[in-house]
Amino acid sequence: MADTDVSPFRVEVPQAEVDDLRERLTRTRWPVDQDLDGERGIPLSLTRRLVEHMAGAWDWREHEAALNAHPQVTTTIDGTRIHAVHVRSAREDAPVLVLLHGWPGSVVEFLRVVGPLAETAHVVVPSLPGYGFSGPTPTGGWTSQRMAAAVAELMARLGYDRYLVHGGDWGSRVARDLAVVDPDHVAGIHVTMVNGLEPADGGDERAAARATRYAEELGGYFKTQATKPLSLAYGLTDSPVGQLAWIAERFRDWTDPASDVLGPATLDLVLANVAVYWFTGTAGSSSQLYWERRAHPDDEWSRTVPTAVCVLPHDLRLPVRSSVEPAVDLVSWTELPRGGHFPAIEVPDLLVEELRGFVSKVWPGQ
Repeated sequence: MADTDVSPFRVEVPQAEVDDLRERLTRTRWPVDQDLDGERGIPLSLTRRLVEHMAGAWDWREHEAALNAHPQVTTTIDGTRIHAVHVRSAREDAPVLVLLHGWPGSVVEFLRVVGPLAETAHVVVPSLPGYGFSGPTPTGGWTSQRMAAAVAELMARLGYDRYLVHGGDWGSRVARDLAVVDPDHVAGIHVTMVNGLEPADGGDERAAARATRYAEELGGYFKTQATKPLSLAYGLTDSPVGQLAWIAERFRDWTDPASDVLGPATLDLVLANVAVYWFTGTAGSSSQLYWERRAHPDDEWSRTVPTAVCVLPHDLRLPVRSSVEPAVDLVSWTELPRGGHFPAIEVPDLLVEELRGFVSKVWPGQ
């Protein structure tokens, strides 16, 4: 098989690894439950509840089957395996939509929206290099620009000449870079974050307050992953509770409280997302993007590729229109009434409606 071949793929975690995860969870060495004031991280009581559920009623095979219900592919690009969910619409001439996750997301993040979107579009959901089934990467140097080039090559190998891109978190940055590195094929991008376009004064009151909270309370993970990702990887790769707590805290802090993502409706999906990191051993390789960003801080937005921005009221950072509009070809600006950093999990109905509206604006014939 040549490196350029695209091959069918199925997620098949060996039963011994599933059993090992459960056994490790039941042998957790817990910290002492101290009486502490203030917010100091994810509480012990919450973490215990999540671990008890993951080691008990939660079933990885259910989520593995949900992934395998969709066609998936792998191919080798730039020396690493690239994985993607690839669902073709029944309509041959349908638009093509790429969905890009970030950290701590994965392709699991989009399981609630792939089916509805595939009713009217061909849908491609790559695992970013170093994440999930596209990892671990064998080398460093995987900047968002290099990831964008890999996604562009993936789309060419899948036979698509034109495509649209949606991204959140790092996926927003990769979408931005795709518009720069592959403008002849990217028909438009839709993002929930506008990295590099945040106003120096914080912009409006809501955005400034959110930026202040991030800087003072929520940004510790970024500093660690941007400076010492390898040191962090040992604990997260060896301890499933460490990996679970590190990711679950982001879902707790970055989402709409009304979404209750760690509640009964979506907890199992969040745990499946955690399990993808655990089974693929990508805690370390996924964190490297933070280090690469610090070493390669270039920001560039296309002024010609149509760009849509979707603002979630409880997202980690809030875009400010007055800073975005002069820098891009802004074709749509939507402020949703609810939702946070993970809209495909929190408000899948609103995201599907929003993306269909975006497609209708920038894809001829829709």
